[in-house]
Amino acid sequence: MKTNPWLFLGVMLSTSLLAQPATTPSTSAGASAVETAAPVGTSSPLVPGPAVVNGTHVNVRAQAKLNSEIITRLNTGDPVTVLDLVNAEKPKAGEPHQWARIAFPKSAAVWVFSTYIDVSSNMVVLPKRLNLRAGPGENYSIVGRIEAGTPVNQLEVKGNWMKIEPPSGAYAFMAAEFLQPAAPPPTAEVAATQPTTEPTPETEPVTTAAVEPQPTVAQPVETPEPTPLPAQMPVEAATPTPETESAPETTATPTPTEEQPVVPRVVSHEGVVKPTISIQAPTDFALISQDTGKIVNFLHSSTTNLDLRRYNGLHIVVTGAESLDKRWTNTPVITIQRIQVLE
Repeated sequence: MKTNPWLFLGVMLSTSLLAQPATTPSTSAGASAVETAAPVGTSSPLVPGPAVVNGTHVNVRAQAKLNSEIITRLNTGDPVTVLDLVNAEKPKAGEPHQWARIAFPKSAAVWVFSTYIDVSSNMVVLPKRLNLRAGPGENYSIVGRIEAGTPVNQLEVKGNWMKIEPPSGAYAFMAAEFLQPAAPPPTAEVAATQPTTEPTPETEPVTTAAVEPQPTVAQPVETPEPTPLPAQMPVEAATPTPETESAPETTATPTPTEEQPVVPRVVSHEGVVKPTISIQAPTDFALISQDTGKIVNFLHSSTTNLDLRRYNGLHIVVTGAESLDKRWTNTPVITIQRIQVLE
């Protein structure tokens, strides 16, 4: 009867000792599971290169600001090429903190002034540089430039403006938060598994003759070795052209003047009327851009009934025939036909 309690105590001790090591691996396994799961939940930072849209009806704009023209809209999974990233300066509530400058979507189109396109033969650009705009008018934003001799594909003509397919130098902007890096091509996984199959031809001939046909199965796997090359192709699209980054700063610059049309063209411009400072200016008043503070046009009236002093300091839209003065070849003179005062 005395041996029974000792036997019972020995069984209890052995049970507790066996149970104690079993709890330790479960704790360590749980910790390792958290460490490996964390990278899966995090997303890679957006960098220049291939990316995809992660939202529906995402606006693509001509400039990196909310009041800019909407060029087109993209949806989840649509591929884009990020050229660079632009941080917003003092964004307001609800505005994006970062914008992505992307290659112009092929689903949209750009506009050029048709006078500067050689429509008689090869449909190529005539002046040294020609502005690409988001719409048919100089009041639309510049979205790139093309050089002399570049062929264009005409889609539509509206007045003096021509809609063309976007060339490689065109760009647009969208909120970076609606983009994520594109997944790597699946061919990279095939290339990573190839080294495991290469040693088999060396070891299998040592075994019996029944194993000899197996190297013929492993040999075709060696042919896909060049497949990692497609993973490098998007790098070409990810290299931005630095000179195009400063294009929005020259929005007020008129289209190239290397070959001006003989007949003055009628245009409309928006700005503030202010007196000219230089005594050599061709007119007494000029139209100043509210965005850049630079002169858009010198204002000229062919009638004595229009007193521009009445419009001094007012925000207006002026329409008239635009031409160049020999003394001021960089800034055109507009002969006023109509003035609309904006509030």
